Amino acid sequence: MTTASDSLTGLFAPTVEAMGYELVGVEYLGKGAAGAVLRIYIDRPEGITLDDCSRVSHQISGILDVEDPIAENYNLEISSPGLDRPLFGARDFERFAGCEAVLKMRVKIDGQRKFKGVLQCVEGREVLLAVDDKIVRLPLDQVDRARLVPEF
Repeated sequence: MTTASDSLTGLFAPTVEAMGYELVGVEYLGKGAAGAVLRIYIDRPEGITLDDCSRVSHQISGILDVEDPIAENYNLEISSPGLDRPLFGARDFERFAGCEAVLKMRVKIDGQRKFKGVLQCVEGREVLLAVDDKIVRLPLDQVDRARLVPEF
């Protein structure tokens, strides 16, 4: 949900989709204890295998070598979205309407930054989330992270 991730998504999407995968999203995590990480989530209806991740990694590495969009050193990770699938914007919030999710906001909204509830829909530039018995309107551009809550 950041502009850097958006530009990287635009760079990688044509290749990943041409390979028959869905590009779920891209995260660039700046330097932490393990260094910077470029994480790319892919999916397909049959699920993702280690071989799928390896194939996509090979192609993305080639793009990164040619385009060189990131100046610092980083580790490239290709992953399935998993059961706690990350949500990367309006399209995902609409797609998973009716599912439970956790959203962490960049700034406090009504005194809190973390919201857990059932995704309703997207109206304009807001995601509507049912929290307890009320609908909370959260600005899409203020969502820092969002993930589905796994159902067991």
